[in-house]
Amino acid sequence: MVPAMAALVVAGGRTLKGSESTVAVDQIDPSADTTAEADRNATPEEPSTSAIRAPAQPPKPAVHSRAIDPDVVAPPELPTGDLERVEPRAPLSKLALAVPPKPKMPDDWNGTKLFQPVAPAAGLIEAKGYSVAISGIDVVRQDETCTTDGKSWPCGIRARTAFRAFLRGRAVVCTVPPEGGRDRVAAECRIGKHDVGQWLVENGWARAAKDGPYVEAGDKAQSAKKGIFGSAPNLAGISAVPAAPAPAPQAPGSILEEDGGVLKPADQPAPSE
Repeated sequence: MVPAMAALVVAGGRTLKGSESTVAVDQIDPSADTTAEADRNATPEEPSTSAIRAPAQPPKPAVHSRAIDPDVVAPPELPTGDLERVEPRAPLSKLALAVPPKPKMPDDWNGTKLFQPVAPAAGLIEAKGYSVAISGIDVVRQDETCTTDGKSWPCGIRARTAFRAFLRGRAVVCTVPPEGGRDRVAAECRIGKHDVGQWLVENGWARAAKDGPYVEAGDKAQSAKKGIFGSAPNLAGISAVPAAPAPAPQAPGSILEEDGGVLKPADQPAPSE
């Protein structure tokens, strides 16, 4: 029995050996790994747009052309009648009505005091950086001359002298802004309770402006022949050139005096006892 079992074992081994399949190992290609790695890192190709259909667009309306008449496109004809002026339209906003701001005055402001005024002419005042022309009058220039009874006389200088005597360095109150400027301004001025323009016109040292407040006073001064409307001042008792003063006695410069070409001692005062 033992020999039979050994024979079976040997026969079984042969059967297994014959049924084994040979496994062949392929040779590994090194470039294959590199190609595979590049394929993994490559960007996937975009799908072709030919397969994507565009959305359907609505149909466009048909454009109908028309003929243009040159006579209709020409500028309109101007009216043959007279043009009529109409009222301007209202401003679009209040900014269009803006004006330069007025100088701010104090609540109790009643004028600006000008100290130590100087009168370059009758009706002109310069003080504190201001140049003021008295309003309501025609200023008499300094170089103006007047003719009365065939005689010419410098009435401009005479009017300026009278105006300076009226001022006498007193403070003048004028309706001018608190801050002076370079331009000459026309303003009303007064000294105390006296209106400067009224005084000039009623005394004939200025002419009243047309449609001004001093027209009546100017007519009265002209009728009374006051100031520049009067006659030339009488200068008979005043000499044109003042007499030269007498020379003062000079003290002797030396104790010697010349007598016939010979120097002699000058007379000296007697010594006091």
